[in-house]
Amino acid sequence: MKYSLLLILIISLFACKTKSKGPDVSGIPIQLTVQRFEKDFFNLDTADLPGGLTELSKKYPRFTSDFLGQILGINPAEMQLMGFTAIKQFLHDYRTVKDEADKAVPDFTKYEKQVKSGLQYLKYYFPEYKAPDRIITFVGPMDAYAEGETGGYGDIITTDALGVGLQLHLGANSGFYTSEIGQRLYPSYISRRFAPDYIPVNCMKNIIDDLYPGSPNDRTLLEMMVDKGKRLYLLDRFLPESPDTLKIGYDAAQLSGAINNEGLIWNFFIQNNLLYETDVQKIKSYVGDGPKTNELGDGSPGYISLFIGRQIVRAYMEQFPETTLPQLLSVDAKKMLTGSKYKPR
Repeated sequence: MKYSLLLILIISLFACKTKSKGPDVSGIPIQLTVQRFEKDFFNLDTADLPGGLTELSKKYPRFTSDFLGQILGINPAEMQLMGFTAIKQFLHDYRTVKDEADKAVPDFTKYEKQVKSGLQYLKYYFPEYKAPDRIITFVGPMDAYAEGETGGYGDIITTDALGVGLQLHLGANSGFYTSEIGQRLYPSYISRRFAPDYIPVNCMKNIIDDLYPGSPNDRTLLEMMVDKGKRLYLLDRFLPESPDTLKIGYDAAQLSGAINNEGLIWNFFIQNNLLYETDVQKIKSYVGDGPKTNELGDGSPGYISLFIGRQIVRAYMEQFPETTLPQLLSVDAKKMLTGSKYKPR
């Protein structure tokens, strides 16, 4: 796929002109507090870790135990024997990562405002959902990375907080990612999304996955695509001002190429009888991340199901604009495809 600079510019301008600003949610009150856990954690006095951790637990009563147990992997029962040594080692080894995180995100205000706005839209569309009222930033191990329903990241959601793992928000050009070891862990197609601007998107993706839990994997390709499309459609509604590239995770050329070749991509699925395929080996390249979709050639994005799924859902909502977001989540894939009249050229 080759696309001219002019084509990319035209598509970008068209997308900007047609972007919906959404309803006015400015009057919806949202309580949101930002706590910088990594600053307090790395200020611990290693000569008195038991006392320091006690004070840390008072300030972060739930997150401290989650961080030590789930993120650092320290068994509470072994804290006296091995835990304190492991914590000291982590504080020593990750000091430079924490310092770089301080430089990458010196002020969290911008991201706090974007997440707060996202929560206002969330409250507008899903008033009964109890959203977290805190954002807790932290620095965890570099391999603290989890796959969500529409992508992977180092950010988490707990019972009362959104956790932001700054070790995976240092910027795509950080030496921690571009090094040989970093690239083995996170190739460029993944690490290019490790920028601070992805923080609000990842926070809202975690909320969407909590609001709309994942389904079993033994589904057809169409079901998987529509499922992912619903999630991205919600993300569009919660973050209407955020660029599509951040929300879908493609770079500008990949997104423009997908738009320009939408009909060809769809015809590929039809001609190869893939829509109702359930064999994981036959469809895994379309529903997982990668530098490209091999079957679609160079220049194509990986995770192409994100794009096609969202286009189907958008087409359905154009046909049935009165559909509420809660109602949308209950529409099955076949009904959505039929109702959408989706036939791109």
